[in-house]
Amino acid sequence: MWRCVTAGLLALGVLAMTTSVEAADKDAPAALNFTMKSLDGKPVDLKKYAGKVVLIVNVASECGLTPQYADLQKLHEKYAEKGLAILGVPCNQFGGQEPGTEKEISAFCTQNYGVKFDMLAKVDVNGDGACELYKYLTALETEPKGAGKVSWNFEKFLLDRHGKVIARFEPRTKPTSETVVEMIERELESK
Repeated sequence: MWRCVTAGLLALGVLAMTTSVEAADKDAPAALNFTMKSLDGKPVDLKKYAGKVVLIVNVASECGLTPQYADLQKLHEKYAEKGLAILGVPCNQFGGQEPGTEKEISAFCTQNYGVKFDMLAKVDVNGDGACELYKYLTALETEPKGAGKVSWNFEKFLLDRHGKVIARFEPRTKPTSETVVEMIERELESK
């Protein structure tokens, strides 16, 4: 009998823990309900960006679009204090254009573009090995591009202050383009 009571209490405890974890996760916006790693290997709970406007960009150091790092840094300098967070996500899936280690990527970004915005560890953004964040992002029907795999380096996802993905921009759309900046400014103004 004691085994049954103990097993029943244990099951109730597990159920209570599961329910509280699920409740906590429901409070986090879906796009921010992931944990990634920083370039230095530390865990980054994306929930820390809740309440901010977030621009997520898969980046590469040896791409024709690599100069977009400068534009991303300009956005960071202009809007970070107003609530914009930029997340650079290195990826080597497009022409092998991000072959470096996390340490090499960090040095490249700092030395060549003075990057001060947050950089995450290198991941895959497409296919079976894609990180969970990108599996989620690419499944969404987001304007103007829609759902589907990331097409190349420097594709951009914009999240509002509530963590909702509100836009997806093609790689060649500059971060400082009028369209992107207008959306960022509009979202920064809304509370």
